Amino acid sequence: MQIYLDYSATTPPRSEVVAYVNKLLTEQWGNPSSLHQWGQRAAMIIETARVQVGSLINATDPESIIFTSGGTEADNFAIFGITRQYSTPQHLIISSLEHPAINEPVSCLETQGWDVTRLPVDRQGRINPLDLKTAIRSNTVLISVIYGQSEVGTVQPIEELANIANDHNILFHTDAVQTAGRLSIDVQRLPIDLLSMSAHKIYGIQGAGALYVRPGVNIEPLLLGGGQESKKRSGTQAVAVIGGFGLAAELAAKEMSAESDRLMGLRDHLFDLMADCPYVIPTGDRLYRLPHHVSFIVNDPFQTVETEKITGKMIVRQMNLAGIAISAGSACHSGTLSPSSILLAMGYSQQEAIKGIRLTLGRHTTLEDIDWTAMVLKQVLNRLMPQLAMAR
Repeated sequence: MQIYLDYSATTPPRSEVVAYVNKLLTEQWGNPSSLHQWGQRAAMIIETARVQVGSLINATDPESIIFTSGGTEADNFAIFGITRQYSTPQHLIISSLEHPAINEPVSCLETQGWDVTRLPVDRQGRINPLDLKTAIRSNTVLISVIYGQSEVGTVQPIEELANIANDHNILFHTDAVQTAGRLSIDVQRLPIDLLSMSAHKIYGIQGAGALYVRPGVNIEPLLLGGGQESKKRSGTQAVAVIGGFGLAAELAAKEMSAESDRLMGLRDHLFDLMADCPYVIPTGDRLYRLPHHVSFIVNDPFQTVETEKITGKMIVRQMNLAGIAISAGSACHSGTLSPSSILLAMGYSQQEAIKGIRLTLGRHTTLEDIDWTAMVLKQVLNRLMPQLAMAR
């Protein structure tokens, strides 16, 4: 039995998207900057996708959507596109649970003299909005807070945080890569200035993303060249992949409400099935949580020498042998044994922070998948922790 439960890492492209992308690759391969009919047909594909992706977050001005190569570029674009406008270093605020696509560019800016405040979180990974109010300075120019955390699933109080930023006339960015297409986002109602998205998190093709830039917000380009994307992101657009992104966004918008409810039911069912298992402790906020997301740290109440060696990666390998794909914390860090910075920020110890696992659900996940996965995960943990199993 093969079960894929790593939808936060990437989603399998929808068959409709694959068919559409193949059609574009064979029939609409023109350069969208060309003036002839081949180019203009390709340009129409791009502009249609711009409307489709914008509609996913209720961005009514298509020009507010700038296509990128993915979520990482969109995040970098948001950070550097704002900070490059200042001749001297200023002050930034981010959360302590950001994806490396935010952390790394911000750390780079720190080496250049920028001051950075990383907002603390509680044990569930939530920011206290009062901490944001306290952190704001006279030279704060940008606040960036991840919408839904990929490793522990916690959803931040984005509306309240964005309103605080807006009240102080500070630009607000959110990395919504895990959230767009899973939870309703309305940028006409929320005072969000910049928002990052990715195609392959919503059953599109890897290699496309987008940055929403609220009309009137100035952002400096990272790439210079032919002036594509309204002179904000030069480079010939990947027409087929962007077209697929647009279709994936349109389908996600139509199905989001019903699918999110279905996934929340499966998510909670998996948490319930594991509730009697002493080997795992849930991480993240159970109430304010991505609808498809389940996460734990591996637990041993006896703390024996043998079980201290058990890591999240070890569980991932054992589950893979059983035909079930899960991940150890963030997929971007799954190749290392270093403690999860996310779990450390939430107050877990160094030893606990290497024991995180994540199971993320999607369109193809069934109730039978969840029941089987819970049974197999318990069996794996029983094998790895024989002393604890005997004690029970």
